[in-house]
Amino acid sequence: MTTILKSENLSKKYKNELALFNVSINVQSGDIYGLIGRNGAGKTTLMKIINRQIHASSGKIWIHGQDISKKDNYDIRIGTLIEAPGLYNDLTAHQNLELKCIACGIRRSNYVSEILSLVGFKSSQINKKKVRNFSLGMKQRLGIALALVGDPDILLLDEPTNGMDPQGMNEFRELIIKLNRERHLTIIISSHILGELSKYTSRIGVIHRGKLIKEMSNDELNQINQDYIRIIGKDHAKIISHLQEKLSIKYLKQVSDVELRVYEHLDNPAIISHELIQSGILFEQISIERSSLEEFFIDVTGGQANV
Repeated sequence: MTTILKSENLSKKYKNELALFNVSINVQSGDIYGLIGRNGAGKTTLMKIINRQIHASSGKIWIHGQDISKKDNYDIRIGTLIEAPGLYNDLTAHQNLELKCIACGIRRSNYVSEILSLVGFKSSQINKKKVRNFSLGMKQRLGIALALVGDPDILLLDEPTNGMDPQGMNEFRELIIKLNRERHLTIIISSHILGELSKYTSRIGVIHRGKLIKEMSNDELNQINQDYIRIIGKDHAKIISHLQEKLSIKYLKQVSDVELRVYEHLDNPAIISHELIQSGILFEQISIERSSLEEFFIDVTGGQANV
């Protein structure tokens, strides 16, 4: 995969306050990149810099290899839904999109209907319905539809699921996955809910107090977040050799002089303790450890988090 967006030591200062400090991110083409952090962490500031709504105080940012740090003219298509969607409440969804198309100089037959269908709207559902009567989830979907006008390469979504109920969040998740797969869109989406983002993102960036403190693939996040069987003992070489030979265990890791982690047989840990006892191999303790995304977030940020 190729890098579609990259920043280097990006900083933003407001008077005496640093909103961003030396942020360097890498977004690959086709990513669903999750930017996770508490409210006020700097997520919106970063997105506004990417969208050229504000300028960075220092650092550089490249999109498609073009340095946009100082340029105002560049051939890059970015769709955005930052903060709240700008909707005309007294118009229908179709009329809202028609106005956006006129502003963008787009006059393609059935273009508006295609976008509305893409984000899951049916004509019978919204044909004459004013936006003021839409639910929060419908307004967010319409906001995404507006962001899709012009066929962007990158879609920026800032806290789009705020206030949604579980059903709305599930529908939104399915929509994002659909846009990524069918439109081959690179999507950058921010949230303070790590547990939700981890369900569909391909990469995660953790931002805290204006600093990007961790960047990883979702596979790496899942590995960190695995449950495991914890064995405390001293003769790890003998324990490992025995478990591999007798139980064909492949996924285990020695993490310290006294701790061994086994990532198999979580549904029946007794089989491991029984095998070791029967073979006369001594250990001090065996237990199941349940990892959580909350613990991970607290570890990397040193504070509480909504997950």
